[in-house]
Amino acid sequence: MALAGLQLLALVLGLCGVSGVLVATVLPNWKVNVDVGSNIITAVAQVQGLWMDCVWDSTGMFSCTLKYSLLALPTHVQVARAAMVLACVLSTLGICIATVGMKCIRLGGDKDTKMQASFGGGVCLMSAGISGLIPAVWYTKESIATFQDLTIPESNKHEPGGAVYIGFISAMLLFISGMIFCTSCIKKSPEAWFYPPKQKHISTAKLEGNSAYNMKDYV
Repeated sequence: MALAGLQLLALVLGLCGVSGVLVATVLPNWKVNVDVGSNIITAVAQVQGLWMDCVWDSTGMFSCTLKYSLLALPTHVQVARAAMVLACVLSTLGICIATVGMKCIRLGGDKDTKMQASFGGGVCLMSAGISGLIPAVWYTKESIATFQDLTIPESNKHEPGGAVYIGFISAMLLFISGMIFCTSCIKKSPEAWFYPPKQKHISTAKLEGNSAYNMKDYV
């Protein structure tokens, strides 16, 4: 009963992580730059995402530009795109596999098969968490390095946006969910799961010796 509750908690954390990774991937506010200037009326906010850059001001004007060219993008943006898409795919696949391996689900075959499915789903979720954590950390590092560089004008400096924090939290939830699924399928003796028990083979010579000894008793 405790194992089923633990797996159910891991499923909830995994679903929250999957939703967060999907939201962080499509949000445009990975980098935020707010230039207030001398008058609050002319305040302009610029945000940069993985797929588009948006600008809006206090007057209500809002416009976005899609990033069509892949080769023209910086390296960290290209890596972040690939890592977030991979995290979305792995997390969705991990949730599907881990659900089959849950103890409270009457699917997946026998007990050993369900345990292997739970372990496989946990590995996918942990991999998705690591993949989603890479762009969040890289964007934070780039923003901090740019912000502390004195040679860069204030108008070109950015801060980490809300998508970075959502991606970081979602990646941690996916990693924790994967760890729970992996540890929930470990037996008390792991060797018995990975290595099947060896059958004891009795040598033929020993059997013949015993037979000969038994026949002497009747002579």
